[in-house]
Amino acid sequence: MRAPNGHDERETPATGLAYPDVSQYLAWINRETRQNFRLPSLREWEFMAAEVLPHTPDPIFVNPDLTWASTYLLEPQTKRALRLQGALATTSQGIVDLNGSVWEWTSDCYAGAAVGLVSNDRCPAYFVGGEHIAAVPFLVRDPARGGCAVGAPPAHLWMRLVSDKL
Repeated sequence: MRAPNGHDERETPATGLAYPDVSQYLAWINRETRQNFRLPSLREWEFMAAEVLPHTPDPIFVNPDLTWASTYLLEPQTKRALRLQGALATTSQGIVDLNGSVWEWTSDCYAGAAVGLVSNDRCPAYFVGGEHIAAVPFLVRDPARGGCAVGAPPAHLWMRLVSDKL
């Protein structure tokens, strides 16, 4: 995807990526570099982001029927504008921009792959990490148009690659 008008492509995250786009890029970059890059698991993403994400406040309503109201009232309101890379918080490990308006795909399937109900190659939705954890259908490129099942929708989707090689 191209950077929005007025943004430098070298300094702006490539957003608007659906899961198949990410998969194709991973295949290409691994072939070209002869490396083994991958998406982080949800657990890995949460670990990376723990020190820069806001802590979840206690709910205002404890009645399970009003959970939606608690989430709605307590949810932080992140600016949806796309920011330059490096413009947000940096973790003590040097990882940047985990706390902005860009949510990141993980390798974890939302629809039961962890317990063997769905294979990862037939997963209808994956977890994305951002201000909160969300499940986004694999073909969605613009989650602000109804692609998030929980909480405020992510403003942008992109990928962060990891490697097990030191």
